[in-house]
Amino acid sequence: MSKPAKRLVIVTGLSGAGMSSVLKSLEDMGFEVFDNFPLSLVDALLSDSEKPDQPIAIAIDVRARGFSPESLLKTVDTHKAELLFMSCEDAVLKKRFTETRRIHPLAKDKPITAGIKEEAGMLSPLQERAELVIDTSDLSIHDLKHILKGHFGIEDQSLLNITLMSFGFKHGSPRTADIVMDVRFLKNPHWEEDLREKTGKDADVAAYIQADEGFDDFIENFKRLMNTVLPRYAREGKSYLTIAIGCTGGRHRSVFTVETLKSWLKNTGYQTHIEHRDIGK
Repeated sequence: MSKPAKRLVIVTGLSGAGMSSVLKSLEDMGFEVFDNFPLSLVDALLSDSEKPDQPIAIAIDVRARGFSPESLLKTVDTHKAELLFMSCEDAVLKKRFTETRRIHPLAKDKPITAGIKEEAGMLSPLQERAELVIDTSDLSIHDLKHILKGHFGIEDQSLLNITLMSFGFKHGSPRTADIVMDVRFLKNPHWEEDLREKTGKDADVAAYIQADEGFDDFIENFKRLMNTVLPRYAREGKSYLTIAIGCTGGRHRSVFTVETLKSWLKNTGYQTHIEHRDIGK
């Protein structure tokens, strides 16, 4: 029997979008990592017998000598590599370069915004072909690590990793969400003065929301829906799923709904992470 190919993840994307952070996280997960490793030497790297079972991650971007999207895609196809593309909003990238006083690699003699726009256009074929695109515009390093572990974790690859997140629509919908459920139909504790400054973790807020005549039916129907779709996601090979529950401010109804669902979801056997994104806002 032929020996299975060594796992190769190629990380690319926009300058300033977090490729260095990705490499550090993948290294912590057990990958051997290389920053801007020459594509011409990938064959030799993969045939190295010193660490035959250790997966490899390579980050390569426009800084690399002779870089082109075509050559990178050829390497992806030749070695059946997994392509990860790091993205970010223009305004956030500009802020990052300004705060760190770094020079954008394509904007040495022109404005940062021009370099960002030129790079995005150049790399669009890679973003279209990527198996996973991660937008880091409002992503914490903790959330980034969790996403990477869900997609590329060496252990428990057969399990679906689920993040159950509460959030407030007024702060924007989460970019990483696969399923978004709006619970703004429930009675809002915000309009009760003695509950306004509390959260969905407080007992009196919980009692107020649970007293809503539509809450119990909603929870049971949502569980039935998840019992139907989660095994199908796992069967299709999806390794990471974010279920986002949203209300207006992300402090009351969505928080209590997540708290209500978390024990049930953890008992389903899936790896589960709970996050209250906006509870402190």
